[in-house]
Amino acid sequence: MGPSHPPFRFTKSRRLVRGIRRRIAAAAGTLALTAGLVAMGPQASAAGLTQVTGFGTNPGNLSMYTYAPDTLPPGAPLVVALHGCTQSASDYYAHSGWPKFADRYGFALVLPQTSSANNANSCFNWFEPGDSSRGRGEALSIRQMIDKAVSQYGSDSRQVYVTGLSAGGGMTANLLAAYPDVFAGGAIDSGLPASCATTVSAAYTCMYSPPDRTPAQWGDLVRSAAPAGVTSWPRIAIWQGSADTTVRPANATELRDQWTDVWGIGQTPSRTESLSGGTTLTAYDDASGRPAVEVYSVAGMAHGLAVDPGSGDEQCGATGTYYLDTICSGYHTARFWGLDGHDQGNGALPAPTGPTVTGTTDTTTTLSWNAVPDAASYTVYRDGTKVGTTGSTTYTDTGLNSGTTYAYTVAAVDAAGAAGAVSAAVTASTGFTPTCHTASNYDHTVAGRAHHIDGHTYANGSDEPMGLWNTFTGHTLEQAAPGYYVVADSGCPA
Repeated sequence: MGPSHPPFRFTKSRRLVRGIRRRIAAAAGTLALTAGLVAMGPQASAAGLTQVTGFGTNPGNLSMYTYAPDTLPPGAPLVVALHGCTQSASDYYAHSGWPKFADRYGFALVLPQTSSANNANSCFNWFEPGDSSRGRGEALSIRQMIDKAVSQYGSDSRQVYVTGLSAGGGMTANLLAAYPDVFAGGAIDSGLPASCATTVSAAYTCMYSPPDRTPAQWGDLVRSAAPAGVTSWPRIAIWQGSADTTVRPANATELRDQWTDVWGIGQTPSRTESLSGGTTLTAYDDASGRPAVEVYSVAGMAHGLAVDPGSGDEQCGATGTYYLDTICSGYHTARFWGLDGHDQGNGALPAPTGPTVTGTTDTTTTLSWNAVPDAASYTVYRDGTKVGTTGSTTYTDTGLNSGTTYAYTVAAVDAAGAAGAVSAAVTASTGFTPTCHTASNYDHTVAGRAHHIDGHTYANGSDEPMGLWNTFTGHTLEQAAPGYYVVADSGCPA
């Protein structure tokens, strides 16, 4: 059974009802405890979390907490995670499993926190237009946190994502509608459609019996909340327990209708897949064949966030009040967003050709590749994990271990943010010592330092011309990196 009262209790007090609100807030706290809920936890202080102040005017009176891996690469993604009612940033950090994937895939976390000063049950005010609309209240405070984090961590502003549970899920939907130009994707966990409610009483209706609007009507609510001229929309994951009596499963259906309509792709599934924990995944692809909306229905799960404690690759989180042992939603959401580097190959752009290691040090590798027409940027992967993005055809990967071999691939990204096919892999070994070799062109090819085409010789890696392929013509070649040679007749630095 769900709690005996809705978790989205009351909005910010207004002058005429402040005294009443204080009495109700006290009663709500008592009711929450007698219903078996946890009260609002202490302010975020878990190891690894950092409170950030001075992030803007903060009209929503929120607190900002962040977490970032020690070796966060430049241009890394940013994930915003919104807690549910009666929870805190530290509670969400400790239970949701998101820090595990921040470490594994390399991205920063922002964990906004509300309090009982804003809402009697410390819920984000997703049902208040003054808090959930673009440029207003809590929504604007979260937007300011994102700007601060992008500046502080050097995050890629094109790879900002938001996820939230329950009231945090309702706020997530509204943020995605209000700021589609900010978010590349979102995940709504046990949440509600964007603009489902604009009053407290309407919030109850949405939770227990959401309006059965047409997809176009739901989609219009998103389009009216977004700035004019939007042509690109975030990719949406929807998580819902089939036994949820607090936010009824019908909300997932309405969310599906809303965001598939926004994408213009209809409500016919592209495919259905069975996952662990009794979970059914239903995917809805865009015109390019890439999933735009995914719905995860967890059989028998009550109201809460799906977690799966353990050390396995697909496990995460810790159980607790509203953290339910079923499946690791964070793992599947991260993969859906492409944070693990495995969503590539769905865009229209071809794979970059000629990936080459142009230099290494004890801790860095420099790469280059040939330009791809119409590419807006390039994403670089080390051993299958995204490590950075660049607008040029070169990239230097830093913070590596000395004497270690890595494999790199590159994908071109179009102006809409869709990544194309991944290039062939090229390997690099840190701590490489350049060497020089003087020999005939014939001997260079026999030794694997050069190759010949139609009787002419070219240095491996750089493809610099060396003249006729014979035993009479010779050069000095410098091996600047594994498999990469340059002509150094005028003097070899090595």
